[in-house]
Amino acid sequence: MATVQEIRQPVEAEWKLFERFQHDCLQSDNPLQQEVLHYIAQRNGKQLRPLLVLLAAKLCNPVTDKTYRTAVALEMLHNASLVHDDVVDSSDLRRGAPAVHVRWNNKVAVLAGDYMLAKVIGLVAEVRNTQILDIISSLGRSLSSGELAQLHVGSSMWIDEAQYNRVIDLKTARLFQACAEAGAESAGCTQRQRTALREYGRLLGLCFQIKDDIFDYSDLEELGKPTMSDLRDGKVTLPLIIALQRAPEAEAEAVRRMGEHLDDDPRSLEQIKSFVLRFHGDEYAVQQMLAYKKQATEALAVFRDSPVREALIRLLDYAINRVQ
Repeated sequence: MATVQEIRQPVEAEWKLFERFQHDCLQSDNPLQQEVLHYIAQRNGKQLRPLLVLLAAKLCNPVTDKTYRTAVALEMLHNASLVHDDVVDSSDLRRGAPAVHVRWNNKVAVLAGDYMLAKVIGLVAEVRNTQILDIISSLGRSLSSGELAQLHVGSSMWIDEAQYNRVIDLKTARLFQACAEAGAESAGCTQRQRTALREYGRLLGLCFQIKDDIFDYSDLEELGKPTMSDLRDGKVTLPLIIALQRAPEAEAEAVRRMGEHLDDDPRSLEQIKSFVLRFHGDEYAVQQMLAYKKQATEALAVFRDSPVREALIRLLDYAINRVQ
C-alpha cells in the first residue's frame, strides 16, 4: 500500500504552495483565536481532502490559484464542521487529542468554527467562480443535513441500510465528491471530466467511511485504539446493520435490546462484536467497499494514463487498506 507521501508525489510542488497559502489563511490578530487556529492546524491529520482537490485539478490541467483557494476553503470547511460536530456529539477527543471544546470550552469552539466558516466564504468569493460556489455551498448544506439525519436516527438499533447510506452520503461521500469536482472545475476541466471526478470522489468517500466502520470490529493491536467506539457513541454502522438482517429474528431482537441498554452490562459491547463477526457483517462491509473501489476506478477511465491518474487509484487503495 502506498503512503500518503507517495500518493502526493505528482503534486509535491503544488502541495508546498498549498501549505504556504493555508498557513497564511490561518493567521489572526486575536491572540485566543490564533491559539485555537494553531491548535487545529497542528492536528490536521493527513489532509486527504485538499490533496484530492490538487490531484483532480492536475489530472485535467495545470493547477491554478483558484485551485489553492478552493483546497484551503474545503479543508477549512471540513475542520469547522468537525469542531462543531464535537460540540454536538460531546466528543472529548479529535485525532487523539482533546477536542477544541474540551481544551477550551463550548463557546470558544463554536466561535472558532464560525470564524473558519467566515474565512471559507471569503475564499470562495475570491475564486469568483459560480460553479465552485454552488459546489461548496451545497456541501455545507449536506454536512448539516447529515448531522441532523444522524441525530434523528440516534442510537436506534432499527436503522436500516438505506438510512445508513443516506447519512454517510451526506456526511462523508459528498465532502470527497465536492473536493474532486471543485478541483476539476478550478482547473477548467471539461464537463465529462468533471462528472467523472465527481463520481470518483463520491465513491472514494463511501470507501473511506465504510473502512472507518470496519475498524470498530478490528483487533486492538491492528487499530491502536479501543474497538466498538462507534457503538459506544451511539452510532449503528453497516457491519451491525447487516448482521442484524442476517441473524434469526429472535437473536437479532435480543441484540437490539442489548444495544439499547449498553450501560447496563459492560460485557454487551464484546457480545455485540462477536455477533457481528459470527454473521459476517464485517465481511459484507468489505465486499461493499471493494465494489465501490471498482466503480471509482472505472470512473477514471475517461482519463489517459498518467502519474496523477495512478495517484488517484493508489488513493483508493490507501482508503481501503489503511490501518488508522
